[in-house]
Amino acid sequence: MPLEISVCLRIKHPNIVSLEDLFESKSHRYLVMQLVSGGELFDRIIAKGFYTEKDASKLIQQVLDAVKYLHDIGIIHRDLKPENLLYYSMDEDSKIMISDFGLSKIEEVDNMMSTACGTPGYVAPEVLAQIPYSKTVDCWSIGVISYILLCGYPPFYDESDANLFAQIIKAQYEFDSPYWDDISDSAKDFIVHLMEKDPNKRYTCEQALQHPWIAGDTALDRNIHESISAQIKKNFAKLKWKQAFNATAVIRHMKQLQLGTSTEGPGPNPSQAHLLLPHENAGACLLGVSNAFPAADA
Repeated sequence: MPLEISVCLRIKHPNIVSLEDLFESKSHRYLVMQLVSGGELFDRIIAKGFYTEKDASKLIQQVLDAVKYLHDIGIIHRDLKPENLLYYSMDEDSKIMISDFGLSKIEEVDNMMSTACGTPGYVAPEVLAQIPYSKTVDCWSIGVISYILLCGYPPFYDESDANLFAQIIKAQYEFDSPYWDDISDSAKDFIVHLMEKDPNKRYTCEQALQHPWIAGDTALDRNIHESISAQIKKNFAKLKWKQAFNATAVIRHMKQLQLGTSTEGPGPNPSQAHLLLPHENAGACLLGVSNAFPAADA
């Protein structure tokens, strides 16, 4: 059974899209997924007329709770990003749902992962550095998502993949003025603890859930919608047509990161990169095209 299905069958959490049923024929396998009709995260934020740190804090709390659940049962998502966060319904107070377990992995005792996979811009430094990693890579990704939710642009960007990866490996990011001037020190502290270069010092989901910005009352009520929505529109406008993997970019990434040497299993044949899906080979993951765009006006 493909990894994605075996993982989904184990998952039951209010903030995770569930696999409801499975049907098989001689030639096809049909997955019946939970209906999630509330739309994508960025679309909902842009549509709002009022958006605050507290809104972002409540959203991230749900994500942390869901990912903590995954980690507690030994599952690492490995591809957390805004596009994989969907609203359950169109209700104003709808809960957020985590989707897409195509790159997820069941953590094995005494066997750290090393396959480079995920989406550039959201992957942890140790993944790009080809250092064995653990579930804390998800916590890094939550830090990146939190950063975007508070300014509307990604913490790392460069037209060159090599430069982008270098920034991430060094954990080289800033809280730029004026975009972060009205954001609380508590929010910045929360992000710093999640986007910590050293995975041994990085917050776990449990620690992040206890941070004052999540568990306390330090998240501000100030309306930041105008600035956030403008930046999201500018920096993520091309996401709609960049959802699919670009085979040429994947091949380049695989060569650069030497995926064929992964200890998790043999890497994909570059000539078949456009055919390979994560669930078709549990030992192979693909790095997608970067979805990051410039943070501020030139």
